[in-house]
Amino acid sequence: MLRRFTFLLSLLIFFLLVFALGKVGFLCYNQAVEPFLALDLWQVLWHGLPMDLSTASYLVALPWLFCLLTVFWHKLPVRRCLTPYYIIICTLVSLIIVGDTVMYGFWHVKLDSTILPYLRSAEGATNSVSLGFLAVRLLAVAVLSALLSWIAIRLTPRRLDPSRRPLVDCLLILLLGGCVFVSMRGGLRQSTMNVGEAYYSQRLYLNHAAVNPAFSLVSSISKQKDFARQFQMLPEEQRAQAFNGLYEVEDEVLTDTLLNTRRPDILVILMESFGASFVEELGGAKGVAPNLSRLIPEGVFFSQYYSNSFRTDRGIVSALSGWVSYPTLSLMRIPGATNRLPSVALSLTEAGYQCDYLYGGDIKIMGKQGYLVSSGYTSLTSITDFPLSQANESKWGVNDSITARRLLEMIRQRPYGPSHKPWHTVYQTLSSHEPWQVPYQRLSDPVLNAFAFTDHCLGALVDSLKELPQWQDMLVILLPDHNASCAGSYQDPEFFRCPMLWIGGAVREPRQIDRLCNQSDLAATLLSQLGLRHDGFPWSRNVLSTAYRQPFVYCTYPSGVMLKDSLGATVLDLNSLQPVFNEGSPADQRLRQAKAILQTSYQQLHP
Repeated sequence: MLRRFTFLLSLLIFFLLVFALGKVGFLCYNQAVEPFLALDLWQVLWHGLPMDLSTASYLVALPWLFCLLTVFWHKLPVRRCLTPYYIIICTLVSLIIVGDTVMYGFWHVKLDSTILPYLRSAEGATNSVSLGFLAVRLLAVAVLSALLSWIAIRLTPRRLDPSRRPLVDCLLILLLGGCVFVSMRGGLRQSTMNVGEAYYSQRLYLNHAAVNPAFSLVSSISKQKDFARQFQMLPEEQRAQAFNGLYEVEDEVLTDTLLNTRRPDILVILMESFGASFVEELGGAKGVAPNLSRLIPEGVFFSQYYSNSFRTDRGIVSALSGWVSYPTLSLMRIPGATNRLPSVALSLTEAGYQCDYLYGGDIKIMGKQGYLVSSGYTSLTSITDFPLSQANESKWGVNDSITARRLLEMIRQRPYGPSHKPWHTVYQTLSSHEPWQVPYQRLSDPVLNAFAFTDHCLGALVDSLKELPQWQDMLVILLPDHNASCAGSYQDPEFFRCPMLWIGGAVREPRQIDRLCNQSDLAATLLSQLGLRHDGFPWSRNVLSTAYRQPFVYCTYPSGVMLKDSLGATVLDLNSLQPVFNEGSPADQRLRQAKAILQTSYQQLHP
């Protein structure tokens, strides 16, 4: 048994060393792209190690299976059987490592499925380089693959000794296989390994260096779709005509200022699932959110605000990047797409802000960490920054009362005064989520009680913030990521309706704004209030601008889209391509506009 264990361990370490040396080669070869320091190399290796371990575990899965077989069949020629496998995977690994290293200088993106169309013709692959250039790189691939194959073969015993305790050894190898599976998955947490987990730096180049190129390529191929061909429901001329003017980009004239300062400290609170269903002022259940109800008269309340989507990963991108949502995909899970997105944090960073993010759950889930880092959030606080006893209090992580107190303490310790550096913090709650288990009991219904708990925590947080001197120049924006799925049907336009409230000492005066607006409009509306440009946000509209002449909201869910304007609402089912809800006229125009927005949004995903 010991020999089987040492064989698998040595093979795993071998592949880890291959990937580590590949990162060293990547950085050295691409010094002209961006220089690096010794500390950068160490951080790239460290932050890339979990993904390297996951990838290496996939590669040792077949040798593990052979170890299991030899428990009962000790004459199995292990080395001879695995030699073809080693040659194939070592050749592929060599091609990927060398290809990723060489091509980065041309494309400045990680090796992914984008390369596949260029490999379908020799002309497409050689147009930009000489034959000599290609020959040298191909020789490097051949030498590297031969060397790696030879080492892997030498690490493999010809045969493994017969087992004296077959059943015991079988159980031990199965246990070892469980460890291999956990390594493939990326651990025992809720999130599985994804490309974004290696992201740690504001320098995208270092994030790319940390990402395992084999994992990146396979991951992108598994997600590969021709987005530009999806939902092509209108001829191009009709699409352009119906889309024209919906997202106006002309120079705006701001006539409505909500703030009394151009550089407030900005706290955005993303309230998990806290849609209109739980807010009495929007027709929701009574008595669930009394703290939100008492705060509404103190600030600017957007009464006709609608989330873009139905899930947290989509809602975060819409709110923080001002981007439209998609019914069939989550941009947060596609690093190649999120790397090209604008973001509120990046715009604020250019204006001198310090940006950070606080979430009591697993910040690596669904590619969130990669998205946040590439979006400009330089400090991320999550479940791993809390004691284990607090992290295990609920399924999703640290409950809202604890994270709210952590946030208060963080803000309390920040410098304040005329010369202090302004900050922007996003605080994402999590307690108002199934299984609705919270350390609080006020309402008998467990769902409503969970939302009441979040409301209680946020009320206490805001009351405490008011006692700080920082409150004088603080803007607090409360908005949900979406409505809870248990609160209604996606085919009801009001399912997407949500509260949005701006409060704080930086707010000029309380008021209510009744203009239709989307979650994605937060970016342009906020940046405009700060006197910052927002023309890099094509899907975000400043709803207080004179250029906002066609108020409407556009929302998506897995099998449909909804468009609502001042005259009515239309919900289009994407399976039947027929409206399943129509209210008001002109319905035909809304239907064309919904199709045009959907079609255009997918066209913009095409690289």
